[in-house]
Amino acid sequence: MRRYFTDFGKAIKNGDVWTRLSLIVMGAGYFGRKQIVKGILMTLIELGFVLFTARVSWQYIRRLNTLGTVQREEIFDPLTLSKTVNDYDNSLLILLLGVIGIILIFAFVVLYIGNMKHVYSLQRLKEQGKHINTFGEDLAALVNEKFHITLLTLPALGVILINVIPIIFMVCVAFTNYDKDHQPPTYLFTWVGLENFEQMFTSNTTVTFGFVFVRILIWTLFWSVIATFSTYIGGILLAKLINDRVVKLKKLWRSIFVVTIAIPQFVTMLLVGKMFGDYGIVNSICNNIGLTGWMQSAGLVSDGLSYIPFLSKPGWAHVTIILINLWVGIPYQMLAATGILLNIPEEQLESARIDGANERQIFRKIIMPYMLFVTGPSLITALVSNINNFNVIYLLTSDYVTPSMKFANSSAKEVDLLITWLFTLTNQESNYKMASVIGIIVFAICATLTLISFSRFIAGNREEDYQ
Repeated sequence: MRRYFTDFGKAIKNGDVWTRLSLIVMGAGYFGRKQIVKGILMTLIELGFVLFTARVSWQYIRRLNTLGTVQREEIFDPLTLSKTVNDYDNSLLILLLGVIGIILIFAFVVLYIGNMKHVYSLQRLKEQGKHINTFGEDLAALVNEKFHITLLTLPALGVILINVIPIIFMVCVAFTNYDKDHQPPTYLFTWVGLENFEQMFTSNTTVTFGFVFVRILIWTLFWSVIATFSTYIGGILLAKLINDRVVKLKKLWRSIFVVTIAIPQFVTMLLVGKMFGDYGIVNSICNNIGLTGWMQSAGLVSDGLSYIPFLSKPGWAHVTIILINLWVGIPYQMLAATGILLNIPEEQLESARIDGANERQIFRKIIMPYMLFVTGPSLITALVSNINNFNVIYLLTSDYVTPSMKFANSSAKEVDLLITWLFTLTNQESNYKMASVIGIIVFAICATLTLISFSRFIAGNREEDYQ
C-alpha cells in the first residue's frame, strides 16, 4: 500500500509537462504520447464522473449525515381546488444514491492514481527510446497476454453491482430506523447507531428479538449441518448401491430418483406440504390404519388432536422438514457421487481387496477420503446454501402458526431459518432495519464458515495422494 502511493508521488515529482497535465485532464499524458483514442476515453470518463458527481450524486452525499430533513407534505390550494406536493427529501434515495456516489468516488480515485502511474511509465518508455504501444496493439494485448483482464472485467463489475453495493446498502440500513413507521417517500428515516443491534440481542416483555434470535440461530445451524451431511452421505451410499455389481437395471434406478430433480421444487414442496398437512392425505392414511390412535396412546400425540401434527407443531415440524429434505436432496448428491465413483481406479480397489480389506474398510479408507477431497468445495457450497435454504422451509411451513407469543411478537416461527425470518420482516412487516441486522449476521456466518471450510478442505497440495 505504501509503495502504491509512493509511485504516485514519483509520477508527480518526476513527470514532464504532459504527465503533470494529467493531474487536471486525465487524457493529457496519452495525447502527449500520440495515444489519441486512449486520451479521449480517459478524458470522457473524467468528464462523465465530474458531471455525474456535481449534478446528481453530490446532492445526496451531502445529505447522508441526516438522510433528509424535509418531509413530504400535500398542500391544498383553495383557488385551484388541487393539491400540490412540496419539495421533499426521500431518505431511501439519499442513502442509495449517496452510497453509489461514494463508491464511484472511490473507484475514480483508484483509476486516477493508476492513470498517473501509467502515464509516467509511458514517459519513462519514451525517455529510454522504447516502443510505445498503439491503441490497436493495446486492444490486441487484451485478447492475448492480458486476456485474463478482459475475462475478469465483466464478472468484477457484476459482483460490484449485484453484490457489493446491495451489501453496503444493507449494512447502512441496519443503522437506521427504516421500518413501516418510517416509509419513504411519505416519511423520513434517520440514523440510530447501534440501537437495532442492541434490540436484536434484547429480550424482555415487550422486545423478544433476543429470545427468538438465539433459538432460530441454533435451528438454522443445526438444520444446515444435518441437511448437508445427511443428503451428502445418503447420496454417496445410494450411488454406491446402484453401481454395485449385483444391481441390475442401473439406468432405470437412476432415472426413478432423478424424477425429483426434474419437477420444480416450488411445485413439489407445496404439494408435499399439503400432503403432510393436518388434514392431508398422509394424516388420512395414518387415521385409517390406526397409527394416529396408537401415537395418542403412546403419548406422542395430544389426546385432543385427531391428526399427527407433521408440519404444525414444533419438534414434529423440524423432524418432518429434515426427512422431506432427504427425498429432495439425495438424488442431487447421487448424481454427483456416481460420476466420481466411476473415476476411482478399479485397480486401487482390487488391490485393497487382495490385501484383505473388506467393503466397509474400502469405503472408509479409500472411497470417502477421495469423495471428500473431490467434493470438498461443493460440500461447502451446500452447507452455505442450506443456511439460506429458503424454498424448502418457506414452502413446507407456509401454513404454520406459532403457538408462542414471544415468536409472534418478533414476527417469527419456530421453524424459521434466519433467511425466512428476514423475508417475513421485510415482505410482511416492512421492518427493514431488523431484517438488515439479520442479513449482516447471515453474511458473517456464511463468510466465516466458507473461509474456515475452504482452508480445511483445499489447504496444501493433496492432489498427488489421489493420482
